[in-house]
Amino acid sequence: MASKQESSKDLVDLLRRMWLIRAFEEKVSALYAERQIVGLLHLGIGQEAVAVGVCGLLRQDDFVFGGHRSHGHALAKGADVNRLMAEIAGRATGYCGGKAGSMHIVALDAGFITATGVVGGTIPLALGAAFAAKEKKQGQVAVVFFGDGAGQAGPFHESLNIASLWQLPVIFVCENNGYAEFTPLSAHTKVERLAQHAKTYGIPSSTVDGNDLLAVRSATSKALEIARARKGPVFIECLTHRLRGHYEGDPAKYRELSQLSEWKKKDPIARFARLLKSKKMMTDKGLQAIESEARARVEEAASFSLSSSWPASEEVATQVTTINSQPFFS
Repeated sequence: MASKQESSKDLVDLLRRMWLIRAFEEKVSALYAERQIVGLLHLGIGQEAVAVGVCGLLRQDDFVFGGHRSHGHALAKGADVNRLMAEIAGRATGYCGGKAGSMHIVALDAGFITATGVVGGTIPLALGAAFAAKEKKQGQVAVVFFGDGAGQAGPFHESLNIASLWQLPVIFVCENNGYAEFTPLSAHTKVERLAQHAKTYGIPSSTVDGNDLLAVRSATSKALEIARARKGPVFIECLTHRLRGHYEGDPAKYRELSQLSEWKKKDPIARFARLLKSKKMMTDKGLQAIESEARARVEEAASFSLSSSWPASEEVATQVTTINSQPFFS
């Protein structure tokens, strides 16, 4: 949990993790432009403080669930950079043998259980993990990340109700970036703060600046105290913004350039770097070294991925749910 006076090393490590995610996303974008990666790609550039602020306080055995924009969540939880990059590139060395791709990441070794392209689709799944954690009584928690668009989905409200009713150790993290795909929040709901929904179901909630790493970390620390003490769920709404379109290649004509310009000034990495520099914890040279280190590590991952083999044709039916030992789809 976050202490009132975290060490310089702890804070620098948080910056290092955010830079790893940023470098990873930018490299994936570059590979996509080169057609080395294909398919739909949703990047979380600009939202790194939420992933790192939350996952940096979790235990190895805690459960994390994501959505369609979850590369950063997986990396923040400790997913292997090589295997994650290989999965997105569709290679056999990826976490799911190259068959899951960007939106269906699974990194069980890191406690990242799954992601999905279905908006809010992992929220009910997180409740199942939280129920198991409650039964085990070992202090584990489940964390689920989702966007503001999920707030209008039926399973979202059903899950809040059940989590509150059964006092499940689950932390709901809403990354409110202001858009449900291409639709601004004001066009799909009259509820300005999604944390209000949690209050309706008697769930402790807070709304924080999602581009302020320490604010996210503080809210998460408080949430974990409640969840680990078996006092039920907590809801954290993080106000943030994606600096890219909904998907890679999205012309984003629905977004005003002035709005994007303002959010770029709030870039969570640059913001945290300025804080460390102002506290004399880092120098310009040190900050540049962290960025270079992250980019070098991601280049290694890209080389590993692109030199890996494609999945073999005989593996097409593996890792698929079966009934009576036969492929489900046969």
